[in-house]
Amino acid sequence: MFETVIFDWDGTIADTRAAILFSFHKALSEICADVSDKLIERRIGIGSAATFREILRIQGRDCDEAIISSLVKEKIAAEIGLSSQIELFPGAMELLESLRGKVKLGLASMNNRAVIDHLLKTTATRDFFVATVTADEISKPKPNPEIFLKAAQKLQTSPQQCVVVEDSIFGVVAAKAVTMTCIAVAQGAYSKDELAEAKPDLIVSSLLEKHAILDFIL
Repeated sequence: MFETVIFDWDGTIADTRAAILFSFHKALSEICADVSDKLIERRIGIGSAATFREILRIQGRDCDEAIISSLVKEKIAAEIGLSSQIELFPGAMELLESLRGKVKLGLASMNNRAVIDHLLKTTATRDFFVATVTADEISKPKPNPEIFLKAAQKLQTSPQQCVVVEDSIFGVVAAKAVTMTCIAVAQGAYSKDELAEAKPDLIVSSLLEKHAILDFIL
């Protein structure tokens, strides 16, 4: 049995895909930049700032940090504005309820603090998590493991006693880099085959596979 479970948010607990795509496109429209949904989707998990830097680099545009900061602010405001449309994935609440009291629960999201704090409130999930870490508290985005190490530190747990639940390759790679056990959930932008290449310890199709997840953790 493990001591701690650290969840990702976007694409793992909450179905934020549509809101994230809209908010990125809205921010990019301010500088007349247009990109595909797939380009954005495949970078969910590395954080807003890193995604905007990558988009501007690909387009050969100026990547001034003042521009990046402005784009991130616009993206945050747009995503918060869509919070009423964001729902938890089926099985998410039931899984959190089943784990509460048995292990310490943490949240490690490469989304921004303002967005995460707002969504934890609107989805009534704030009380599940002993500690949360967001993009605002780290300097190196996933696949660097900094965010998971900081979460484990806050939760006073060694990496070896942590299970990370993730939907992205970036998150799986980050968890495995510091000997954390990882459950990959193939309900985001990545297929089971793609996630398998990052070598998670368990792959499930959705959080509805509660019994498999609980058996593995507990």
